[in-house]
Amino acid sequence: MSKDRGTLFNNATVIDGSGETPRYKACVFVQDGRIASITPTNAQGHPTKSLDLKEGTRIVDASNLVLTPGFIDMHAHSDLSVLHTPDHLAKVTQGVTTEVVGQDGISYSPVDDTAMARIRQQIAGWNGNPTDPPDFFYRWRSVGEYLDVLDREKIATNIAFLVPQGNLRILVKGWDSSPATPEELEKMKTILRKSLEEGAVGMSSGLTYVPGNFASDAEIAELCKVVAEYEGYYCPHTRSYGKGALKAYSEMIDIARKTSVRLHLTHATMNYEENAGRADELISMIDAAIADGVDITLDTYPYLPGSTTLASTLPSWAASASDPQALLSDPDQLAKIKHEALVLGTDGCHGVTLHWPILEIGGVQNPELKHIVGKTIQQIADESHRDPFDTYVDILKKDNLNTTILSHCGHEGNVRTIMRHPKHTGSTDGILTSTKPHPRGWGTFPRYLGHYARDLPRGKSRDIYHATSSDVFVDETPETIFEGGLEEAVAHVTSRAAAVVRVKDRGLIKEGYRADLVLFDEEGIRDAATYAEPRQPAKGIVTVMINGEFVVDQGRPTRARAGKTVRWGRDGVQ
Repeated sequence: MSKDRGTLFNNATVIDGSGETPRYKACVFVQDGRIASITPTNAQGHPTKSLDLKEGTRIVDASNLVLTPGFIDMHAHSDLSVLHTPDHLAKVTQGVTTEVVGQDGISYSPVDDTAMARIRQQIAGWNGNPTDPPDFFYRWRSVGEYLDVLDREKIATNIAFLVPQGNLRILVKGWDSSPATPEELEKMKTILRKSLEEGAVGMSSGLTYVPGNFASDAEIAELCKVVAEYEGYYCPHTRSYGKGALKAYSEMIDIARKTSVRLHLTHATMNYEENAGRADELISMIDAAIADGVDITLDTYPYLPGSTTLASTLPSWAASASDPQALLSDPDQLAKIKHEALVLGTDGCHGVTLHWPILEIGGVQNPELKHIVGKTIQQIADESHRDPFDTYVDILKKDNLNTTILSHCGHEGNVRTIMRHPKHTGSTDGILTSTKPHPRGWGTFPRYLGHYARDLPRGKSRDIYHATSSDVFVDETPETIFEGGLEEAVAHVTSRAAAVVRVKDRGLIKEGYRADLVLFDEEGIRDAATYAEPRQPAKGIVTVMINGEFVVDQGRPTRARAGKTVRWGRDGVQ
């Protein structure tokens, strides 16, 4: 095996990720997967002390570029794509070097055979359902086995894993909606402890998704006590981001207060008309709890639409049925669903009624439905001269409940207010396998640094807006989101995220730290992914390095698989 002669980033503008140190010029030398030395340069761009470089050291001219730590995606749905699409271009081309998966309370471990079969079907819209090779889903059952497979198969990015609370219920109770008995809860806690000991960094919940949403707050609190024992964090998709959103956030904060678990509010947002302009109320609630000693962090994606499955908008009692297809063909059951969907509001849709003009089809599994991708349910119904509810049911049935959607329910003012918070971190929440995925899967991190950190303060914002990809607005009013400029914006997506996961040696440019690095053009970095063309690599990113290996080199992906699993209790995780 040849010795690593190292790589020198010569005369880079270093933004170290701390959010506290002003940018500075330096030569950063990487060897054997770590940052070996940082040498400041003078006004002429020369190192202030002699560099003892060996023959064969690669020198990268970084004199007009910014060097930062790699970006950490705090909410990723790459659980399968890192295996079945190993180049993982969506993430590496935007500078993501570490991802946290196992999100929204349901994923592919821990499982048994019965659970795996139904979970594959339930979240095929999120992750696909690969059948090649035939043994794809038979290589693991436990969290430890899943992480071992990732390391053995070689992956493009570093991966940390959250234990999905829904899986705990599935393994003990199946999809039963009844409360857990004390004996059942003890079984869940035993599985949770084992999963944390195998390397998971915390626990997620999906409290609008079955069957995790059947758990009471008291049940979740008991599980959070176990997470706190292992110094992990609790990452809930709350019970509502629409009607009752503030109450849902308050419930999670109360659990953290009672159990001392670290709370991370993932894809923190305030959606739908009920919450327009109310983000300050959420921030006030969070700040009050932090002042009382509750450990709270949050993440957001920098877009207005959300993305999920169409089936998730059903009432939970319908979505959890043993045969949803049969239920959708029962006139009496359909009448009940319609009343909840159009009059009462469904728990699957955050307590709000379904609004057809904002639900855009993002992806289908049935190729016969490809013609509806990119259209709202209202548009599809109008074109076919049918009732929108009947259209909705027809799509669910024909696509076996696997359709994904973009839900155009966000508010720009709320997005900006929440993004400013000092405990904020970045996330894509990217569904990558959809026919027409949300552009956040490819563009999130350049969007933070380009659109929000650079362009908005200059009054140069032009952005896609609301329900269709053709609608745009031009906002020429200067507004500063990150008071500390690019240095602060970088901290949000690097060191602050690393602190949540408790990774000791990533998230900063510091000697001895892992060489997860991004080199980019400060004036050129931007997201190129749009709602019309979502699979577009970012602009302005020159180099991405993961564990000292180039995964993007001179703007071109190398297709190297340089990632590693990041596990609690080892690999630099406290």
